Amino acid sequence: MSADTSSMQISIMGREFRVACKPAEQKSLQEAVDYLNRKMQEIKDQGKISGLDRIAIMAALNIAHEFLATRFGGFDVAEFKRRMAGIETTLDQALADQEKLF
Repeated sequence: MSADTSSMQISIMGREFRVACKPAEQKSLQEAVDYLNRKMQEIKDQGKISGLDRIAIMAALNIAHEFLATRFGGFDVAEFKRRMAGIETTLDQALADQEKLF
C-alpha cells in the first residue's frame, strides 16, 4: 500500500472485507458499497436466486447493464471527458500564444 492509500473495512451482505482506498475516495467507495448492498438485497428479496455468489453475479450484471445504458445513443461519458480535456488543452495553448502578442 502506498503512502497515500489506507485500508477501509466494508461490509457486503454481512460479509466483512478490507480494501485499499485513498482517504479522499472513502466516501464514494462507501456509496458504492451501499449501492451494491441495495442491488444484492433486491435480488435476494425476489427469492428467485439463492447463494451469495449467484446474487453477486446477478447484481454485477445488472450494474454493468445500467452503466452501459448511460452510453445511450453512443454517448460515452469517459470519451466526452477525454475530448473536453483535449479541447481545454488546445484552448490553454492558444491563449498562451496570444499572451505573447501583447
